[in-house]
Amino acid sequence: MYLADTIVAPATPPGSGAVAIVRLSGPRAIEIALELWRPLRAGAAARAARVLRLGEIRDPASGAPIDRALLAIFPAPNSFTGEHVAELQCHGGRYLVRRIVALAAGRGARPAEPGEFTRRAFLNGRVDLTEAEAIADLVSARGDAALGQALEHLSGALVRRVEGLRHQTIALRARLEAEIDFADEDISLPSRADFTRAIDALGADLRALLDTFRRGRIVRDGARAAIIGKPNAGKSSLLNLLLGSDRAIVTPIPGATRDVIEEAVALGPIPLILADTAGLRPGADPVESIGIERARRAAASADLLIAVFDGSRPFDSDDAEVIALAAGRRGLALLNKRDLPPRLAAEELRARGLTLPVTDFCALADDQLDALRARLAELVATLAGDPDPDFARVTISRERHRAALDSALAALAEARASAVAAMPPEIVAVDIAAAAEALGAITGVVATEDILDLIFREFCIGK
Repeated sequence: MYLADTIVAPATPPGSGAVAIVRLSGPRAIEIALELWRPLRAGAAARAARVLRLGEIRDPASGAPIDRALLAIFPAPNSFTGEHVAELQCHGGRYLVRRIVALAAGRGARPAEPGEFTRRAFLNGRVDLTEAEAIADLVSARGDAALGQALEHLSGALVRRVEGLRHQTIALRARLEAEIDFADEDISLPSRADFTRAIDALGADLRALLDTFRRGRIVRDGARAAIIGKPNAGKSSLLNLLLGSDRAIVTPIPGATRDVIEEAVALGPIPLILADTAGLRPGADPVESIGIERARRAAASADLLIAVFDGSRPFDSDDAEVIALAAGRRGLALLNKRDLPPRLAAEELRARGLTLPVTDFCALADDQLDALRARLAELVATLAGDPDPDFARVTISRERHRAALDSALAALAEARASAVAAMPPEIVAVDIAAAAEALGAITGVVATEDILDLIFREFCIGK
């Protein structure tokens, strides 16, 4: 729900730093900022728009100085939110920022909810939903590919593509309206065969955009790799080796890893999210059993698997479960502990049904680290796939986008079936309208309060 009040929040991350920004937005934003801030130079034009002015923040009640700060004001509608906006650039002390926010609240501003500044920008027509989501993606980007994708969405590439598809859908509806309105007139109207061909062409364009979801999601969130194996196979040592730090506890005691440990590693433009999991074995205690179940779920949801086998011990039922989990999956297998006398060979693993490529390895040495990182980077690139030349700069990356395109395709399929069955144009038009509405939900042309809550609650406060 949109409230025409004034909000305030830090626009910079919490913590100590050289500079922090306190942002206000709403009808009294500039008024409140000027109640807290005074220019250092007498007669300075404090209300000059989009100009940084040096001044002093004072407690309005006592007149006591708080900080020396810069002020910039952005009168409506020429601001990010479309409302009056004021930004105080102060020193970045934790207490100092809290004090300034409290002073603004004391003058009538309300602490902002997460994403409320961007939500107001959407509601005031400054950005559409795909651009609002792109702002969140820019903030959370963990690699060059994610950054580039977010910038493309922010530039309007996705909204232009989706709006183009929606306008094609509306044009189909217009054909049906003409058939309804001029059914008794002696004019030439498109045949149902022409109409179904137009639906097929539009459906192909929708499917092409829908097919970019896998790539877009991996670019945005990173590829997920689960490290699986039996206890003491060397999974945690492998994680530490890839990260270059002792992130996971390594001990000879089986079952030391009780939960899934996730960390991101940069291997290229797309990050890899590594998940170290509990060792797979039967007869574990209740706590370890919970970790093992989480390990199975992590393996099931991962984009690729890194299966670790202990080459110094003979094959057993625990290794068989690892092979079963890896069946039909992408990834690689490491026959670890090559520094010890071998008791298990790659040939036996393949004979037992392992289809992943197997490499002899030692997680305690770094002589194979570069080769392993390169191989994982290749796997990530393969997962993302090459972009379609027609959609090289347009991808969808969120489940909301995918669901909306699925709904639009389903509605088009219903419309096509009705058209082929020679149903009245009014019946066909209902499904065409549903397809257009589904596409409009992507950009926010059609948006409910629940959809807005879902989108903006993932933002940080002050954004």
